[in-house]
Amino acid sequence: MSNIRHTPTAPTRAKALAAGERIDAHRHDDHQIVYAGSGVLAVTTDAGTWFAPGNRAIWVPAGTVHAHRAHGHLDLHLVGLPADDNPLGLDAPTVLAVSPLLRELILAYTRDPADDSPERHRLLAVLRDQLRASPQQPLRLPTPTDPRLAAVCALVHTDPADSRSLAALGAATGVGERTLSRLFRREFGMTFPQWRTQSRLYHALRLLAEDTPVTTVAHRCGWASASAFIDVFRRSFGHTPGTHGRGAQGDRWGRGG
Repeated sequence: MSNIRHTPTAPTRAKALAAGERIDAHRHDDHQIVYAGSGVLAVTTDAGTWFAPGNRAIWVPAGTVHAHRAHGHLDLHLVGLPADDNPLGLDAPTVLAVSPLLRELILAYTRDPADDSPERHRLLAVLRDQLRASPQQPLRLPTPTDPRLAAVCALVHTDPADSRSLAALGAATGVGERTLSRLFRREFGMTFPQWRTQSRLYHALRLLAEDTPVTTVAHRCGWASASAFIDVFRRSFGHTPGTHGRGAQGDRWGRGG
């Protein structure tokens, strides 16, 4: 990433981003929690892309060079924490599950950043407690460093519906299946099928944020049927793709928004 801005203090605020809008590469001396109340958020570093729908947040550690991109209209909420305040003990970007309580705490805490009242300080204390209890989620697309692996990943990213096996993709790029399988495990810590599912889910979230019909998303992203896509999506995100655009919390938590 070039032209990197350095903003020492990570802001705490709410900000709307239009579909496709970006916040270019920058870094803070503070930690930051990034949450999308609507739309889908992608946070990219040199190591990969982390993505989150409305019931996920992304932890960005102090000093991490990162960029944001909005898929769909993004209701972005940012919470900055000093570098010596790391309730999660995490030193790499991480996707976190957001419970209904944590969601309301983030929304309330970012509503009036200038508020320095004792009540707001207590709000932050509860928010930090809820962060500690947030399960981590493997919603990440790592960036390949080996050019052989990068070539295969590019084919899948270009056409998520491509159903070729790893052996066939390797033949198309001149690399053996065993070599590629080893590279996926070594660089990404996952198998090729696991990585391809992550890639397809990322593309699916982007399409859903553009109000693409669920059946169309399923076929464009490589699932054999809409029901198979819905099953994988629900297990990954806790709600169905059909409820995704109406507020991700609704299906999982039994509430409307």
